[in-house]
Amino acid sequence: MLKNLFFWIALSWTVVVVYFCLVPSKDIPSVSIPNLDKLAHAFFHFVFTLLWFLFFKNQVKKKNQIKLLIAVVFFSLFFGIGIEILQNTFTTTRNGDFFDVLANLTGGIIAFGLVLSVKLKK
Repeated sequence: MLKNLFFWIALSWTVVVVYFCLVPSKDIPSVSIPNLDKLAHAFFHFVFTLLWFLFFKNQVKKKNQIKLLIAVVFFSLFFGIGIEILQNTFTTTRNGDFFDVLANLTGGIIAFGLVLSVKLKK
């Protein structure tokens, strides 16, 4: 039951990320805070990494959870790269951005650090 709940929450978050990354930029309110979009990317991928890790950790043995966490960070990174490619290819108001990919990776790495620190305290 809990496994299914984590799956649906993670999938729903993924849909939210895809929506906000591919919706035309004119439909997103403009805020004049420098690099706020990079913070949003990092946050999206921080939550993305945590949610998918929570789902997948119930699927593997405890001794493999660090490898799983690394795999989920890479999954987040490649998902983010895919979104940037889609922005470049299929939208007219959005462009793929290397610094967005770095922000995505930063969010995944912060999630990695959080999970690792919680695991080490146990």
